[in-house]
Amino acid sequence: MSFVKLSTSAVAIAVVTATTAAARDQVQVAGSSTVLPYAAIVAEAFGENFEFPTPVVESGGSSAGLKRFCEGVGENTVDIANASRQIREREIAACAENGVTDIIEVRIGYDGIVFASQQTGPAFTEFQPSDWYTALAAELPVDGKMIANPNTTWDSVNAALPAVDIAAFIPGTKHGTREVFEEKVLLQGCEDTGAMQAMMDMGMDEDAAESACMAVRTDGKSVDIDGDYTETLARIDSNTNGIGVFGLAFYENNTDKLKVATMGGVQPTTETISTGDYPVSRPLFFYIKKAHIGVIPGLKDFAEFFVSDEIAGPDGPLAEYGLVSDPALSETQAAVADEKVLGGNS
Repeated sequence: MSFVKLSTSAVAIAVVTATTAAARDQVQVAGSSTVLPYAAIVAEAFGENFEFPTPVVESGGSSAGLKRFCEGVGENTVDIANASRQIREREIAACAENGVTDIIEVRIGYDGIVFASQQTGPAFTEFQPSDWYTALAAELPVDGKMIANPNTTWDSVNAALPAVDIAAFIPGTKHGTREVFEEKVLLQGCEDTGAMQAMMDMGMDEDAAESACMAVRTDGKSVDIDGDYTETLARIDSNTNGIGVFGLAFYENNTDKLKVATMGGVQPTTETISTGDYPVSRPLFFYIKKAHIGVIPGLKDFAEFFVSDEIAGPDGPLAEYGLVSDPALSETQAAVADEKVLGGNS
């Protein structure tokens, strides 16, 4: 499969509301905010290169998208649910109760983020999630109460780190990688240091403690970047002590400017991210309602286009945006082509 053109404006994600889809000749997609930018890129390219309308792509989160997906079969229900995790057994059961019995699971690749700084800057070479939590948390539990984060330099967080001011440039709350940064770095670091347990010992419930773990300081030591990785790179270029969060593919295209640190003792590579050995990574999915294939025009074509080599392969636009291509992509392509469903063959 090949495609003729891919508009660069696809990277400027547009979330389309459901009310836009007046006619049900459009594929409807809902779910993960992490998968959203990838799905938006594919949807725009699909609309430009096929005779089908551009699919409607909405966000809302993995759980919300799967809930809508499982509401039933028919034109008033979504065709695809994006998810930054695998569908849960209770969600499969909820789907079945509403007549959604044949579900096709599609793994599109892996979400992996790296921590990189100026080639000639301080020796940021090794990190643990606890370092980033302790550096960036808005508040820390100390002696039974929450206090404003007093750490201003990296060596005050971990004596093995450089004695330079904390200057972190992290994905903004609208960015697709913010969620994995919060869950795999800040929350993990909070748990590793014992801070989460300390918060619950102070009387917080688990949800409140998790929120506190992922709350980022706003005193200028940490800066949200809502733009693409080129903006983060520009901030690093202008700040010798700066360290930023990037997608692996972007870093690999800028190794002349950036050096990368290990996380949890593991070097980030396509292999370590795709195997899950690198701790700041996870597989990304979308789920197709098989009953809608052949009923909703272009549904299978869109799914096959999404996982084609030209789109989801290592040289495709999704990798350029930060997706780590799946080494087993050909198996996914075959599963989509054969309409292989969960718990069965086809």
